[in-house]
Amino acid sequence: MLIASDGKTETLRKLGNEHLETMLQSLVHAHPEALPIAEIDPQFVGALAICRELQLSGAGAVDNFLITPTGLPVMVECKLWRNPEARRAVVGQILDYARVLSRWSVADLEREVRVRTKRGLFEHVRERFPETDEASFCDAVSHNLRVGRFLLIILGDGIREGVETLVEFMHRHAGLNFGFGLVEFPIYELANGEQILVPRVLARTTLITRHVVELPAGQLIGDDVQAEDGTVVDPDQEALKDERRSFWQEFLSHYLTLDDPEQMTPGAPRMGYITLPFPAPSGSSWLTVYRVKKSGELGLMLSSHRNSPGEAAMLAVADDWDEIRPLLAGDASLETDRYGRPRIGEARFFGNLEDPAVRRAGFDWLADRTNTYVNVLRPRVRDAVANAA
Repeated sequence: MLIASDGKTETLRKLGNEHLETMLQSLVHAHPEALPIAEIDPQFVGALAICRELQLSGAGAVDNFLITPTGLPVMVECKLWRNPEARRAVVGQILDYARVLSRWSVADLEREVRVRTKRGLFEHVRERFPETDEASFCDAVSHNLRVGRFLLIILGDGIREGVETLVEFMHRHAGLNFGFGLVEFPIYELANGEQILVPRVLARTTLITRHVVELPAGQLIGDDVQAEDGTVVDPDQEALKDERRSFWQEFLSHYLTLDDPEQMTPGAPRMGYITLPFPAPSGSSWLTVYRVKKSGELGLMLSSHRNSPGEAAMLAVADDWDEIRPLLAGDASLETDRYGRPRIGEARFFGNLEDPAVRRAGFDWLADRTNTYVNVLRPRVRDAVANAA
């Protein structure tokens, strides 16, 4: 409600229609200062709007691309928040954009900006900040691309629930040093057609850190797959990374279907595992779904950070194992790891997963078990965290 100085009131009408996403894109491009960047990460303040619909190779097109005069990129994805599936999809989408951008050179970025705007990236910056040194700017952009130093913003018309799930998912994501902001950006219209923007930061993080997952046999799956004695058994080459991503992309796109609409799923990583975040503070609980390529093993297990709320939730779940075991069914087991912590999970050996029939059987099994583990364990982790709090 707008209350005028003379005491008259006017009820504001909140805009909401199928064209609102396009409207949000246009507003961000025309008025980038409306983004509450200072509340998310002050280093990115002063970002200039460069273009809309920047093409990012096979990942698609990011809605808005901005960059600071110091060479820090900002990507904004605008979405309506009508259902949990939409929320889940947009997070994976913007993470895919971040992965692609982190592999680009300055020349790649320059090319795509010129395709969209008919002008080079530095030309846009120099127009607003003529004192900017081109060599220093390009060096900074190159460095930030290489280390994945950018800001990702998801902009919604009205985000009311599922925020914790989104944030936990971002905390669980590994690999790039990006900042993240979840921003509500409703638009209200006055009777005379003027508009009021009310941006509000719902969640933010300034650093996403990476992690390594330990498998039951002591084998590590990270960027290098190592045996227990530390020797590399699967070299981390670009071809291997691409194969991993292709493997998980096939699984996520064609096999995995989840009953829980608020369970976040990742984009396809270039690692030997994927993680599905569970609702515990600071991303401290998650379901690890993994593959050991050499032996053809597929498996999954409840995971957590040590000495964390997620670990406390895992202990609570283990205490209810007699009730939980029949619900998980299959070959689910409760064991103890070398630290004395409970390990809930299962694995199955399928052999040569390059064989189409074997691969289908493996994916079918893994998709069914993943959905079951999410259905049974996710609400129990959530309840255990709430009870502890």
